[in-house]
Amino acid sequence: MNNFHFGGKHMIMGNAITENNIIEQENKLYSAIKEANVPLLDELLHNDLLFILPSGEVITKEADLDTYRDGALKVDELFPKVENLNIIDDMAVITLTMKLKGRFNNVPFEVDYRYIRFWKKFEKGIKVVGGSGIAI
Repeated sequence: MNNFHFGGKHMIMGNAITENNIIEQENKLYSAIKEANVPLLDELLHNDLLFILPSGEVITKEADLDTYRDGALKVDELFPKVENLNIIDDMAVITLTMKLKGRFNNVPFEVDYRYIRFWKKFEKGIKVVGGSGIAI
């Protein structure tokens, strides 16, 4: 797994959330994706998650988890590079590029994507509430 670091610490009062919190969550997410760790993905994704796939299809948390449960998606390598990370009260917006290598329905792929993800702090932790990915 490739961990990365993002400079600076930005903290807010109240429901404090920091850039480091988000980087930690992102790294957990990358690990869960590579390992097809459904319990960890379940923990990191909010139940009401909406995500727009590169095809334009909108999926839910359950649809995303099903991709890993049924073994359709296997990610062998991922290389993230953070572009922007904004803290907005109890939320964070992150944009990044990522090179992915793996197999989808046993067909090999190697692609570059740009993602935007929205993380929000809840009583039970910081979770992804939405996002989108496009091929670049």
